[in-house]
Amino acid sequence: MTRTPPSSRTSTHRIRRPLLVIVLAAIVVALGLPLLKPSSDSDSDSSSATPGQGSSVRPPAPSLPDRAPPDSSQQERRGPLDEADGVVPDGSTVLDDDVPAVANLDADLLAALRRAAPEAADDGVAFTVNSGWRSPEYQNQLLRKAVAQYGSEAEAARWVATAATSPHVSGDAVDIGPEEATAWLAEHGAAYGLCRIYRNEPWHFELRTDAPDRGCPRRYADPTQDPRMRP
Repeated sequence: MTRTPPSSRTSTHRIRRPLLVIVLAAIVVALGLPLLKPSSDSDSDSSSATPGQGSSVRPPAPSLPDRAPPDSSQQERRGPLDEADGVVPDGSTVLDDDVPAVANLDADLLAALRRAAPEAADDGVAFTVNSGWRSPEYQNQLLRKAVAQYGSEAEAARWVATAATSPHVSGDAVDIGPEEATAWLAEHGAAYGLCRIYRNEPWHFELRTDAPDRGCPRRYADPTQDPRMRP
């Protein structure tokens, strides 16, 4: 039996292997399969692509705020105060029913002011309402400002009461101006039941129904001496 020389077998294998590779490659191309598995280099290339343009890399998630945004209804409640809270337009008088700071005063106090106003006008004096009824929000704002101005709650209490104790919030107090009006009321107000209550606030008047007969009561040095201001 004749054998093929070794050199002939070697050359045959060398010819068949390239042909096999070419045939396999042709089949792969025909089927549409990738010839090579994506390498890690291709992954790094995709990271440089613009998000949304074929890249699988997601942009970093936005950082969340430390606190949730305030509720819109709270923002509305914390908006600027206006006449509905008791802010008084310049030049308001005790006759202005369309001004809440006047209209929301205690009915008896307002009636006394309106009885006194014409008598004062006969003497050439006009009553101006600098402050009257106030909403709790307005009173709290005034108290915060007083604390900032005077440097402590204790000192601020000499000028501004809390919303829970203020006679302005209940409609039982009115601040009258100008100085001529407060001077007129200091002299004649008791006849109408209109009395000064604090020595440090000559503009602050309240109704004391027994004042026409007994005169106005002794004044407190400031609101901190008033038992009504104590919790």
